[in-house]
Amino acid sequence: MAEILTSNYNYIVDIFTSNAIDFRALRDPKGRIIKEDDKYFNEVNSLKINRFSINYNISEEEILQKLKNIPSFNSLNISSDCIKKFVQNGPYIGNMIDFFLNEKRFNYDLVHSTFYPYFNLILSLIIGNCINKPTICTPFFHFSNPRYLEPAMTDILKKFDVIIACTHLEKNKLVKEFHVREEKIRVIPMGVDYEIFKSKDFNNYHFKENFFLNHDRNYKLVLFCGNKNYEKGAITVLKSIPFIHEKIKKVYFVFIGPSTKAFNLELSKIQKHKHAKIVNFSPDNLTGYFDRKKIAAFKEADLLLMPSRSDAFGIVYLEAWAAGIPVIGARIGATPEVIKENVDGLLVEFDNPKEIAQKVIKLLKNKKLRSNLGLAGQLRVSQNFTWDIIAEKTHHLYHNLLKSYE
Repeated sequence: MAEILTSNYNYIVDIFTSNAIDFRALRDPKGRIIKEDDKYFNEVNSLKINRFSINYNISEEEILQKLKNIPSFNSLNISSDCIKKFVQNGPYIGNMIDFFLNEKRFNYDLVHSTFYPYFNLILSLIIGNCINKPTICTPFFHFSNPRYLEPAMTDILKKFDVIIACTHLEKNKLVKEFHVREEKIRVIPMGVDYEIFKSKDFNNYHFKENFFLNHDRNYKLVLFCGNKNYEKGAITVLKSIPFIHEKIKKVYFVFIGPSTKAFNLELSKIQKHKHAKIVNFSPDNLTGYFDRKKIAAFKEADLLLMPSRSDAFGIVYLEAWAAGIPVIGARIGATPEVIKENVDGLLVEFDNPKEIAQKVIKLLKNKKLRSNLGLAGQLRVSQNFTWDIIAEKTHHLYHNLLKSYE
């Protein structure tokens, strides 16, 4: 979106972030980080990126004391309990704080941060308060995940000038249960690079030819794309495979995304089944977000299966629809607003392997239904969820906010 705001609306966007690549690195030095010699360390698609290392070897008490010495922090009146919980979530980036406090030439019009419940939200409020500019937060609030529901932490959202919710369900949750003022919240959904998934540039690369056995090229392809954990439904998908094989043997399951120990343990069990055909990719196997293997998998899949409870929206559903395939999600959280049941996808109970199997079997046995759902999703994405559309809505929000802030 920053690329579109820069090219279409003449924005100057400075991006500040940590050097973490995976979630583990937010709190643990054993996690994956991007190195300074990496070509994407300082720039991505002509956008300048300011990356800072995470402070792992600093105590909670030291962090709290440092914050208390910052005037623009103290005037925010954030409770000690709230701060402690955000510090525990990480990532604490002391060098970034020092950078902003020592720099005297900032000329930003607003500060926009993402991802609740991480410490960068505290940092963005400090910066906004320091330069007396409005602050916006897109929290991606996973309101079906118990970890997000701590009242002491949700109070931080009330400090922002504007909250961008991805769905009306998210907005209503924040208003009714966490008492964020309704007038502070705007609903802007997520987007997708629609043309990439429609592009013919990837037509010379065929997923099944490269990863299915020669005599299996006519097998169905069920795709999962996301973090391979319990929250995203990946482990439940694995557990559903034996039930699916009771009715359909000729099917491959393709998993794309970072693995977890729990996923790998369940995978080792499922792979022992006679008919198990599983292709498993991690980020290490891919060259980036638009890796040709990933795009080819979407374009050749019969359906996308991600029965998650941890999505504020679920961009992967948009990717699947952009490729013209139907989706199956969980009937929980924001997903029922994103997926229109029996119109562009199907819904299942979260963590229910048998129901997942039933819905997968239903789609795999009905080509016409798959086509109808996929085409309906594709049309909906093209009219509502391209990044150009989302960037335009965001631009208007920024413009109106700045007018009211004058």
